[in-house]
Amino acid sequence: MSSLAVNHIRALVSCDAKDTVYEDVNLLCEDGLITYIGPERHEADTVIDGSGMFCYPGLVNAHHHLYQVFSRNLPKVQNMELFDWLKTLYEIWKNLNADTIRLSSLTGMGELMKNGCTTVFDHHYVFPRNAGDLIGAQAAAADLLGIRMHFSRGSMDLSVKDGGLPPDSVVQTIDEILEDSIRLIDRYHDTSFKSMRRVALAPCSPFSVSEDLLRESAALAREKGVRLHTHLCETLDEEKYMLERKGIRPLAYMEKLGWVGKDVWYAHGIHFNDEELALLAETGTGICHCPVSNMKLSSGIARIPEMLERGIPVGLGVDGSASNDGSDLLEEIRVGFLLHRLHSSRKAPTGYDMLKIATTGSARLLGREKEIGSVETGKCADFFLIHSNRLELIGADEDPKALFGTVGLRGPVDYTVINGKVTVEHGRITGIDEEKTAADAGRELIRYLGYE
Repeated sequence: MSSLAVNHIRALVSCDAKDTVYEDVNLLCEDGLITYIGPERHEADTVIDGSGMFCYPGLVNAHHHLYQVFSRNLPKVQNMELFDWLKTLYEIWKNLNADTIRLSSLTGMGELMKNGCTTVFDHHYVFPRNAGDLIGAQAAAADLLGIRMHFSRGSMDLSVKDGGLPPDSVVQTIDEILEDSIRLIDRYHDTSFKSMRRVALAPCSPFSVSEDLLRESAALAREKGVRLHTHLCETLDEEKYMLERKGIRPLAYMEKLGWVGKDVWYAHGIHFNDEELALLAETGTGICHCPVSNMKLSSGIARIPEMLERGIPVGLGVDGSASNDGSDLLEEIRVGFLLHRLHSSRKAPTGYDMLKIATTGSARLLGREKEIGSVETGKCADFFLIHSNRLELIGADEDPKALFGTVGLRGPVDYTVINGKVTVEHGRITGIDEEKTAADAGRELIRYLGYE
């Protein structure tokens, strides 16, 4: 049985139900679980000196598109909104293959880990013909990094000729999608406590997926006991699209197809009316807030203060690196805090509220609130540590709970621990050679973007 101890932690922000903050405390992890928090020091296989450090639960990223790491900061899409942005980028994304997915997953998840993320849900829905085993490539990357991974079998079956947005080369038939969904669930979905791999079914959006695919995906997910995810109410263009083609608002359309409930969470959820918020609260349907992406694409501001007040499950995500241009959940905490302070003043979530959204909130969206999202005995040993005496944090240690919302963090965390193993040490990823990975990724990027 492997063990890890962190001794003399200056402050441990647990994010538990009592909002406990421990001072000058010791932490012991055994076989991937937290087994002790208290005054006694322990010897272990690995010992970290936590003197002067703040400790936090590992962040849980509840919505990402890792493949988009290789299409960020492209000048031609920087001033576009969602629909035009998607149509332009699909012409690049149709060139994906297994190497692109493996390397973009390594770089994207590596960046997340260096910023305190320990669990990532990736919404992958682009499956070009003859591209290889894309989810297998993600699994290999996650294993190398040691990150807790939730895969999705995303899908699209409406191309441009059917009234959708993507080209023909990245859409599939319903039978192909459902057959592969079953294969991936059977191979990767591990329901055991502290599982490192789980799967969700995640058709892309109502404007790229047929009614039949949405209905059959929901039925299959419930038969297999996996969760459901999609984009919803991200833009007013989407709302207009649904009203013109279906004569119904997006959430009502999804409700009709069985897409509400505690096993469902939506990305973005910006343009809900009061009645729709009430439905989300009543059914326990969750929302993943993606503030940076929403700002970049001029999509709008989600009604997060009202969602929290109503008890709607809310988590945090970075969204795709092409609509965010980064994979840093700590940045989302600060941007979210500032955005809602500007928009909602005293009704806005506090800096600590934003931290809890990114930890316990996101864990709830993934159905794992009993395992991850807080530092408590019996839970998975997923957490990160930062030195409080680093230059950019001097004078900022009065309230460690709110730190990431109010001050933020420049530079990587000092340690990230996942499943009781050190995966980031002194700001460097332990499972890969960062320089070699960056060089390999750079070469694949040249091929992928057609620069050869």
